[in-house]
Amino acid sequence: MQSSSRPSHDGGSVVDSPPWLAELVRRLGGSQVSTQPEDLQAYRRDMWARGLLQVAAGQPAGVLPAAVCWPRRIEDVQQVVTLAAQQKVKLTPFGAGSGVTGGAMPDAGGLVVDCKKLRSLTVDRDRMTVTCGAGWNGWHLEEALNRQGLSIGHFPSSIMCSTVGGWLATRGAGQMSTKYGKIEDMVSSLTVVTGTGERLTVDGTHKGPDWVQLFVGSEGRLGFLCEATLSLVAVPQKRLLRGYWFPDVQSGCGAIAQILGRGLRPAVVRLYDELDTLLAGTGKSGPSLNQPLFTNLSGTAGRILGQLSGLVGKFELGRSPRPLELGDLLALLRPDAERAKHRLERWLVQAALQKTEPMGQLLDSLLSRLHVGCLLIIGCEGEPTTTATEEQLIRDEIARLGGRDLGPEPGEHWLRHRYDVSFKWPKAFAAGAMADTMEFAATWDRLPALYQKVRAATLPHALIMAHFSHAYPDGCSIYFTFMTRALSAGADAQSGEPVTAQLRDDQRRYDEIWQGAIEAALAAGATIGHHHGVGRLRAPFLVDEQGE
Repeated sequence: MQSSSRPSHDGGSVVDSPPWLAELVRRLGGSQVSTQPEDLQAYRRDMWARGLLQVAAGQPAGVLPAAVCWPRRIEDVQQVVTLAAQQKVKLTPFGAGSGVTGGAMPDAGGLVVDCKKLRSLTVDRDRMTVTCGAGWNGWHLEEALNRQGLSIGHFPSSIMCSTVGGWLATRGAGQMSTKYGKIEDMVSSLTVVTGTGERLTVDGTHKGPDWVQLFVGSEGRLGFLCEATLSLVAVPQKRLLRGYWFPDVQSGCGAIAQILGRGLRPAVVRLYDELDTLLAGTGKSGPSLNQPLFTNLSGTAGRILGQLSGLVGKFELGRSPRPLELGDLLALLRPDAERAKHRLERWLVQAALQKTEPMGQLLDSLLSRLHVGCLLIIGCEGEPTTTATEEQLIRDEIARLGGRDLGPEPGEHWLRHRYDVSFKWPKAFAAGAMADTMEFAATWDRLPALYQKVRAATLPHALIMAHFSHAYPDGCSIYFTFMTRALSAGADAQSGEPVTAQLRDDQRRYDEIWQGAIEAALAAGATIGHHHGVGRLRAPFLVDEQGE
């Protein structure tokens, strides 16, 4: 039989009663299934920036599923998958929806399976493992373990809005991956429901092929990741964080490689390039112009922005050119900045980002001339004596390599604000900007080329900054942030032009930025992703990296 349908408010089609819905309700119960419009709207997208462009333009992102369900047990997942296989229903596993690659966006008329109610929890202190359901929110799980003096050691920026299942599905990385590894290094076994509804438990500690690593990173293609056994560590007794200054990216990267090459394993390693250093600051509450620049990045920022305000006015910024206070624009991404007034934010973003290439060149010139340099944050943690010894060895090595000690405040400042970024993207889009992050990775010998090639490919289209994190003995990940103007934000109100045309142009530019960056990364011999997964964003490029 054919299901009936009716037009939806966004021009699509909403399925009223698909033939499998009644059977799904019978198997799970009415409270575990919904076709309510507000639920379908909530599950139509994740946090992919391409979709956020649509939201900022007042357009619905993604498509509506036919229904949403919330299995409570692994047996419920089996029921859902078995029915879907029989009825040829497309399923979309859903964690917390914080992914940034479009991997959790459903197909029209499909079924979204929200796994957040899969919350089993068993701690084995003898083996130092936790076996937990895939639906656990990362922050809640860490809190539950901390109460027992334990930790996973996995701290992604999205920890407050991501789940264990999402970490595993995308091979996620936490901010302390240099010491503890990525999520694939922490998982020893999985309980999976395959596409036929079969329940499998795979264990990576056995001889032969490691089936755990086959499923980790599969993003729902091979089955539902329902439960996982993860390794645990004791909550560190001591944590020491410190900031250092290097004159440029090359010397900072060289220092990190030397430190790790000596066998030292700090938990936190973050090197910011010049522009990102300007935004990160040192954490000092008030600048003192009598101090050296490397201990006074806030003062340096003031000098740079003072010069920019006079220089940028020569660019045509619309009908009435005005001097540009770029500090308010850059504050959109600065962790400790107070939010500027909405009207000023919008004007600054749309004006400054209209001329991204000359603006980027101007920033590069000024940053170099004023010797802003690069901020490196190193953090050690663990047993007190070992931690103090490791930190001292790192300080000695950095001093030998020409780095300057900025003291503990930059590191403590980062720690206080390390989760802020997950809450900042909506503000940037609301202000009329198009912003996104790109994480590539390469071996140390290829890292300089990766940094230069991606910047060169992106700068004509957007302002770009980067920090180097997730460092390992053989290489490192570079986390780029780009930002440009979104023409479709408020297009109807400002120009009377159809917002759909402006939105198509924005999405075309967004796709071109990503294509150029990925091509540059491949040309540098890098991998096109490190911890955000594949999703719809990277899927078209996988064959270029891995072959057929």
